Amino acid sequence: MTSEARAIAAIDLGAESGRVVLGHFDGDSVSLELVSRFQSESLFLHDGRRWNLPSIFSSILSGLAQAANRAGALDGVGIDTWGVDYALLDEHDRLLGLPYHYRDARTTPAVLASTFDRVSQAALYERTGIQTMPINTVFQLMAEQRTASFAAAARIAMIPDLLGLWLTGEHVNESTIASTSGLLEASGPAWARDLVARLGLPEQPFAGQVSEPGIALGPILALHADAVRGAAGAPVWVVAGHDTASAFAAAPIDRPDAAILSSGTWSLLGLEVDEPCLGSDAGAFNLTNERGVDGRIRLLRNVMGLWLLQECRREWSLNGQEYDYEQLQQLAVAAPADVSLFDPDDEALLRGGGMQALISAACVAAGQPAPAGAGATVRSILVSLACKYRLVLERLELVTGRRVGVINAVGGGVRNALLCQLTADLAGLPVLAGPEEATALGNVLMQARALGEVGPLSEMRELVARSSTITRYEPLRGNRDDETYQRFLAVTGRSLESTAHAAA
Repeated sequence: MTSEARAIAAIDLGAESGRVVLGHFDGDSVSLELVSRFQSESLFLHDGRRWNLPSIFSSILSGLAQAANRAGALDGVGIDTWGVDYALLDEHDRLLGLPYHYRDARTTPAVLASTFDRVSQAALYERTGIQTMPINTVFQLMAEQRTASFAAAARIAMIPDLLGLWLTGEHVNESTIASTSGLLEASGPAWARDLVARLGLPEQPFAGQVSEPGIALGPILALHADAVRGAAGAPVWVVAGHDTASAFAAAPIDRPDAAILSSGTWSLLGLEVDEPCLGSDAGAFNLTNERGVDGRIRLLRNVMGLWLLQECRREWSLNGQEYDYEQLQQLAVAAPADVSLFDPDDEALLRGGGMQALISAACVAAGQPAPAGAGATVRSILVSLACKYRLVLERLELVTGRRVGVINAVGGGVRNALLCQLTADLAGLPVLAGPEEATALGNVLMQARALGEVGPLSEMRELVARSSTITRYEPLRGNRDDETYQRFLAVTGRSLESTAHAAA
């Protein structure tokens, strides 16, 4: 046990909002204190949708000042964010334009087709093991060709790398966030530079090395002293920069047959494996092999997640119908159980804009009625998500030969009790829900480990289990569960055996 309590700040940025969270660690347990919450702002400019990172960074500095005001000197600061988005930097590490938002419409089918003309989809998967999605960094870069920033690029920084650079003046490419790019070797800590060359991407940004989490980045720059106040000079540590990697590190799994579901704006459902799975089944099922802590591979599938609900709620608010998430959950509980179903990963839903109408159109196109009202729409989203989770689990079992016995669900989505219960019912497995703040916990514990206070990943997870409240959802077995799932497969055209639509 440490001789004194540690005060550790986690900067945790999601696609909907960001937080500065203060972790209090005494060597035996860890507790979290929310210090600051702010919007992850994006802007629609003349050339597309971009992240307002200067505003986000200003909020981060203010949050660090508040954290230091509460805790005194900070023992560490770490940064995790969403994946795939990036900044291009010149030779002096100056920003070459605000980073694009991954939901920007520039990664068209034509961009993906031109990519595969240079390097086939199969070849990309065999080398990088990353699920093909239009939002991937590789496709975003292909869409940025023939621009001034593209030509001047000397370095690439994923979002946590960039924020770390602004905070300390030091730049590293961290491995877990780099793996979301679709340009990192699946079987080693290096960029796939030959693929970069074949794709015609700028080679200089990928000339450097990729770092593992757990190393020191540097102290907060003195030039931020007025903004961060008592946090000036605090050490910044490289944590698992991909928020999902941090969340997986804090999933309190204690058995080898556990699947992990990180539930939030995106749903990321998968298994930890020792080596990447790059076979034809994994590729056909569009599973992704992302880097985790201690060299672990997170074999998982990105499912659209609660973005669908967030977008509907935003649209209802614009129309004068104000609901909080608890109210929407209760409306869904009261809605009929046999709602219309759709594939949450329908690409028509990726960009948003009229989400309720898009969901209705997907249901009608499959020969079902449009959901009637907010309650039915929310229940349609939640049941469809739970059905998709079951399909992903079945595909993971087929690819790995494992039998999943329990689902450990972490992240903000575990606050939705109906989704947790539906997941248990559809999968026929117990769901252990919690902690809600897994990403911030993983961030804090990786810093504690860098400080020499925590041991291997298994010890980190034991700490999480001791420090968290876990709610257990048992499946309510009955014919309806299988009937609902079979109806989902029928209306979406998906199946376990057929690979005709497996990529979805």
